[in-house]
Amino acid sequence: MRVRNKPWAKDYVAEHTERLVEEPEPLKGKWQSRFPKEQPLYVEIGTGKGQFIVEMAKAHPDRNFIGIEIQFSVIAAALKKVVASELTNIQLVHTDGEAVNTFFAAGEIAGLYLNFSDPWPKSRHAKRRLTSPVFLAHYADVLQPEGSIQFKTDNRGLFEYSLGSLNNFGLVFDGVWLDLHAATDDVEDIQTEYEQKFSAKGPIYQVIAHFPTETKD
Repeated sequence: MRVRNKPWAKDYVAEHTERLVEEPEPLKGKWQSRFPKEQPLYVEIGTGKGQFIVEMAKAHPDRNFIGIEIQFSVIAAALKKVVASELTNIQLVHTDGEAVNTFFAAGEIAGLYLNFSDPWPKSRHAKRRLTSPVFLAHYADVLQPEGSIQFKTDNRGLFEYSLGSLNNFGLVFDGVWLDLHAATDDVEDIQTEYEQKFSAKGPIYQVIAHFPTETKD
């Protein structure tokens, strides 16, 4: 996806380094130092323009949140939302979320959100999907025992692939939704910008799963 350059973005990011990190590796094992209070840490890979993570931070003041985004102009837009929210339990990271185990320590994360990730539909690109075994191994490194993964998509093919991948990796399913917005059970449904825009075109799929303790020993 081509993202338009935002002329204001570079200066705005430079003015708010207290909210956005561009070199995350030195913070490995030390992310709580970026927050005023030490609380369970939840991470969104591919945070987009920030609506989901800001609303999650509002709903859960007892958690700390980190949003990771590779597109500079996009994370600059997210930064505007974070600054405007005045919430202190959000940090943003401008980097590729591919190797989270290079900038998070073992057991540093309590939960992980993967919202509307690139489906990489061609078979030869399967290893690039954020629910592929390569990525799951990285998540297993950084998540706490029984740490959770929440995955949402509107792409049925990616959802079916992800169910198989998570199952084969040994994760335990806490819930599977084939049409999240039509669900009658009591499930939290904080939506992304993409989700609000495109959910009318078809169902939103979701799975929440966790790593059993024995796979993380």
